[in-house]
Amino acid sequence: MKISSSLVLVTMAALGLTGNAAAQALNGAGATFPMAIYTKWFNEYHKLHPKVEINYQSIGSGGGITQLTAGTVDFGASDAPMNDTELAKMKVHPLHFPTVLGADVVTYNLPSVKTPLKLDQAAVAAIFLLKITKWNDPALAKLNPGVKLPGDDIVVVHRSDGSGTTYVFTEYLTKISPEWAKGPGTSKQPKWPGGLGQAGNEGVAGMVKQTPGAVGYVELGYVLQNHMQSAILKNAAGEWIEATTATVTAAAAAAAKTMPADFRVSITDAKGKGAYPDASFTWLLIPSKIPDAAKKTVIVDFLKWMLHDGQKYCADLGFAPLPKSVVDQEMKQIPQIQ
Repeated sequence: MKISSSLVLVTMAALGLTGNAAAQALNGAGATFPMAIYTKWFNEYHKLHPKVEINYQSIGSGGGITQLTAGTVDFGASDAPMNDTELAKMKVHPLHFPTVLGADVVTYNLPSVKTPLKLDQAAVAAIFLLKITKWNDPALAKLNPGVKLPGDDIVVVHRSDGSGTTYVFTEYLTKISPEWAKGPGTSKQPKWPGGLGQAGNEGVAGMVKQTPGAVGYVELGYVLQNHMQSAILKNAAGEWIEATTATVTAAAAAAAKTMPADFRVSITDAKGKGAYPDASFTWLLIPSKIPDAAKKTVIVDFLKWMLHDGQKYCADLGFAPLPKSVVDQEMKQIPQIQ
């Protein structure tokens, strides 16, 4: 399954192009987590403005940050905010622009099990630590009374590439499991205890879907689009929560009130009522200085469209739109692009 694609976005109005003027090309790379919504946005924006080309490679957050650092792309995209070490390597300081809210979902392939499985914090950590290796383990049976669990081996599938999706998932595991925190910890590319590695959300989703007994973590949109089974998780408030746009929004509600000026924030294991425990913003990484005036004009125009008109496309693809308070703060950051 391919983990990258070129997405074309064109605009005449943003650049004031007329007649036979040359089209403006932009290149970006990064996160696979928001690929579905980015594809939709680029297509819809293309309908409105038929002439500026933006090529986006969905290669994972780590790859996007690497290319942005090297200066080989005009913008990056990441499911995890850049840390201070990564920022220190940048020649031009990047601005973080949250684009949508999404969720990491624990997805599995158990055709004989029709009821969504419930997994508490201990169970999720034990599965990915390879401490629970059979689907009919007593710990899982206790959480799912009345559900006939098969005796199949659990086949753990994880990302093989540097991934913001992995960062969000391992950050969640670090918060809920002392053993995970002392072991693999939070990372875009941790040292996994075992399992099968696959590149991209697409790769993990594909492997889980074709492997009976498999379990993995992917972005909510991939679960919805591929009609995959997904677990109901216990949140910090002790509630059993399904991943939906509403429960993801609930996770962001508290964070939105205290959003830091640079938008680097975590909302995993949120304490709010009704909050899905493994939710996150995803970000576009935009250089604060863009010497090419034409490129700057296009990027600024797209950001404004994305923050307003673009948000209406989120729900149908399994993403939650940004809270208005966050949009308002981002609009104030756009003039920092010089």
